[in-house]
Amino acid sequence: MNSDQFTIISFYQFKKIRNPEKLQIILKDFCFFHKIKGTILLANEGINGTNAGLKNSIKLLQEKLNELNFKDLEIKESLCQYMPFNRLKIKIKKEIVTFDGNHYNSLTGTAKHIDNQSWNNLIKEKNTLVIDVRNEFENKMGTFVNSLNPKTKSFSEFKKYVDSFLSKHKDKNIAMFCTGGIRCEKASSYMLTKGFKNLYQLKGGIIKYLAKIPKKESLWQGECFVFDNRVSITNGMSVGTYSLCHGCRLPINSEDKESYKYEEGVTCPNCFNKISLDKKRRLRERNKQIKISKKKGIYNPYIRLTTFDYS
Repeated sequence: MNSDQFTIISFYQFKKIRNPEKLQIILKDFCFFHKIKGTILLANEGINGTNAGLKNSIKLLQEKLNELNFKDLEIKESLCQYMPFNRLKIKIKKEIVTFDGNHYNSLTGTAKHIDNQSWNNLIKEKNTLVIDVRNEFENKMGTFVNSLNPKTKSFSEFKKYVDSFLSKHKDKNIAMFCTGGIRCEKASSYMLTKGFKNLYQLKGGIIKYLAKIPKKESLWQGECFVFDNRVSITNGMSVGTYSLCHGCRLPINSEDKESYKYEEGVTCPNCFNKISLDKKRRLRERNKQIKISKKKGIYNPYIRLTTFDYS
């Protein structure tokens, strides 16, 4: 790992947590002390996080999580020149990934995990249904060849897709994938209760696939949305070409930026006619303050920070 880049770690584990409030305090104090930013979600069913910091700080976080008995974390690591998060958020939720509010056996009752190379072979088979478990805007940015798009606006809608479409194919091989794996865990847990038999999921999700599979062997097309300020990544974990609209928080490409409906840091074609004049005014003021802070060298959470700024 390069010392001039931030280390980003994504992780989750389904594990019974009796006192998430106590854990929240421990992790908040630890991350604040070590200048770690990002989001950690806690629930009675487990933990789900994406965080960034200096190399040694992230190493200490992994050791701390292990000390807190999270010994089977599904972990993905990557690098970024700039701090990809603006702040630290540690929240207690009903679910560590929102599905339907019910608790399924995500500890043991999930799809079979398939490694990257075996995944390529699996999704090439004609009798395999390849399902993108992510939301529609993520699918539009990139996906695997031959995959089906459920066209969901949120993960909680995936259950309807299972009941209305996939339920007709319970005996087929179904290969599922998502960004890091956690949505496949929850979805496949539900599907197993409905009688599905041959369920497979990409171990480590798209992130690990893009990190491990050479571009010439990759069956991934396009870019992958990530939940931090990088916005998207490509094969080899390179930062992609998308930006994030501050008006609607949806990814935008170069074509969107050529539209008259695009105003940097304010609106894009997705939200130009949807957000109020008052919100546009507030976004313009925020941009103004960011520029003033940069010019004067004053701290602002939206200024991109390098590892030098952390030293």
